[in-house]
Amino acid sequence: MIPSPSRPGHPTHSSRLSSNTSLTAPELQHAVDWAIVSRRSIRSFLPTPVERDKLLGILDVARYAASGMNTQPWRVHVLMGAPKQKLSDAITALHDDGQACAGLTEPYHYYPLDWVSPYVDRRRKVGWDLYGLLGIGKNDKARMHAQHGRNYRFFDAPVGLIFTVDRVMQAGSLMDYGMFLQSVMVAARARGLDTCPQVAFTRFHAAIHSELGIPYSEMVVCGMSLGYADPASVENSLVTERESVESFTTFHE
Repeated sequence: MIPSPSRPGHPTHSSRLSSNTSLTAPELQHAVDWAIVSRRSIRSFLPTPVERDKLLGILDVARYAASGMNTQPWRVHVLMGAPKQKLSDAITALHDDGQACAGLTEPYHYYPLDWVSPYVDRRRKVGWDLYGLLGIGKNDKARMHAQHGRNYRFFDAPVGLIFTVDRVMQAGSLMDYGMFLQSVMVAARARGLDTCPQVAFTRFHAAIHSELGIPYSEMVVCGMSLGYADPASVENSLVTERESVESFTTFHE
């Protein structure tokens, strides 16, 4: 059982866990491996609330993620209830307005400007696998648009997260951010929660700045849905294929 989030005058997670670990090495390995391997992008959540202490516990663990020279560049905006709904409504209105969307720009290039194999093949496969589960045909533009729009409702999760970084930071901080995001998702799995990291939010960074009062000196990195997966939703049965270790590893001995 992971201790509750640290409080003033109490030891942090790090010190308490390191001094209070009764699991054997194989048990620890299994627990960590399970949390990593069982993490998937969930696209339909139950309305079950997530306790504030549980959210604080996740972030309390994730803050130990590695970062260059201990810069810790992450900033997290937690949305629940009315503020989450208000942001979702604002972005959905833009998403449904083709003319308004036409002039939107990304704060940074997440994907390549020119797609090549094998990356474009993997991208297409996961898209069509998802649409296949949902019964969305290749020419059904309206349902594709609606499904993509569910991103901005945080897939009905009770918690939405928006991550930002100070614009003075450089590309290395995005590498640090990846380790932080993974830590958030793995810590969530350890608590029986699921997530979906979402770069889809970056296109609407101006609306996010406006609705949440985030200064322009911070750049929107991505969003994330967090909650309990709906086991009855067919989209949550999607399991993406992963390449073998041999396909991407070279040993120099």
